[in-house]
Amino acid sequence: MYWLDNPDKPAAQAPLHEDITADLAIVGGGYTGLWTALIAKERDPERDVVLLEGSECGWAASGRNGGFCEASLTHGESNGEKHLPAENEKLTRLGDENLEELIATIERYNIDCDLTRSGMIEIATEEHQVAWLAESAEADGDSELLKAPDVRQRINTPLAHAGLAHRTGTVLVHPAKLAWGLKRVCLELGVRIYEHTPVRSLRKISTIQGPSEKPSGVVVLETDNGTVHANLVALATNIFPNLIRRNRLYTVPVYDYALMTEPLTAAQRSAVGWAGMEGLADLNNRFHYVRPTLDADGKFRILIGGYDAVYHFGWAMRSEYLNSEETYVKLAKHFAALFPDLDDVRFSHAWGGAIDTCSRFFSFFDLSHDGKVVHAAGFTGLGVGATRFAAKVMLDLLSGERTELTELEMVKKKPIPFPPEPIAWTGVKITTAAMVRADRREGKRGPWLRVMDAVGMGFDS
Repeated sequence: MYWLDNPDKPAAQAPLHEDITADLAIVGGGYTGLWTALIAKERDPERDVVLLEGSECGWAASGRNGGFCEASLTHGESNGEKHLPAENEKLTRLGDENLEELIATIERYNIDCDLTRSGMIEIATEEHQVAWLAESAEADGDSELLKAPDVRQRINTPLAHAGLAHRTGTVLVHPAKLAWGLKRVCLELGVRIYEHTPVRSLRKISTIQGPSEKPSGVVVLETDNGTVHANLVALATNIFPNLIRRNRLYTVPVYDYALMTEPLTAAQRSAVGWAGMEGLADLNNRFHYVRPTLDADGKFRILIGGYDAVYHFGWAMRSEYLNSEETYVKLAKHFAALFPDLDDVRFSHAWGGAIDTCSRFFSFFDLSHDGKVVHAAGFTGLGVGATRFAAKVMLDLLSGERTELTELEMVKKKPIPFPPEPIAWTGVKITTAAMVRADRREGKRGPWLRVMDAVGMGFDS
């Protein structure tokens, strides 16, 4: 796996082998958990913070994604308008602020994650999509509408009928190096990290209080070889089985896949252009994300991912699902269509990972156990930036104080849960087929997608 196959990968921290206490215990060592630990220590350097990771920090979605770090907290402006129209403008502002704070943190702690402030270009691969880009350009004054020759001058692809260059709102990162950098900073700030320490159960032990006092007690986290007694707990387990059972129907694991090319030759690089190092995405329901990256020695590669989003019956998660030869073949064909001048380029890496998809396509939150346990999930593939925002929300919720973030409808309102099987599997298959039809009908949404929109389970990025 390209990102994780890197000599900069840090050694694993030792597993937990004793019973310990903590002010704050965090379960999960991906972006959400690492950001929560880092911000908790920044807010209160004396707070005793413990992070428990079942494998190694950044090994799952945080180390496998495409490295697009976007400002949006709602998986796109139009999706936010669909689900939270009353506060969409505020969420856009908060998302912009969050991205700038994320960049500032990377720079403050000298996190080497190949941060590239190059923006991104959306391309219309069908003629009818040109009008969509023009409409977006009118609404976004910080973007530039590009005609087909202008797109090709930047990135040489014959599929572009037009493009929309976003100067801000997206940066590119090396996803695994970002996770490893956050881990380093957490350790330097005094966070105790235990890896290869899966948490098996969670329970609260109450302390008898007077009738007017707030509920007290500690939360107990059981692992294979040790127990953590914590005053507060943040659950950052992404798509993995939630320790709060009532939240398990809010997400389903959807597998996404990517290919990475071998280093391009000088002639190949010249043929494709891409001097600006922007991210690239198309506008289809089954969309692709494409980006350049540089090896440590400066060699240029291209990643392509997306299109297929594979759900397996029964919320199933298995190691064999991390690869899909059928999807790899599709992505290779699509790459060839995007870049016919690179028809002789081979792929050195292919991999997949599970996305924690929820029905509104952006994060949700839950507070339980008398306000001592908080949970965030549902990022649906756009969590590189949004996880930092979620960390701030979780810490605000655990504080018990009312803040701008705790009062957001986004935080108070949950998405619609998925139905049990076999309804969930049938619904996913019907929805996928409907999205394919919409792409073939110039984006026109058929009856099924309109029903999903009406009940609050539609997606429009």
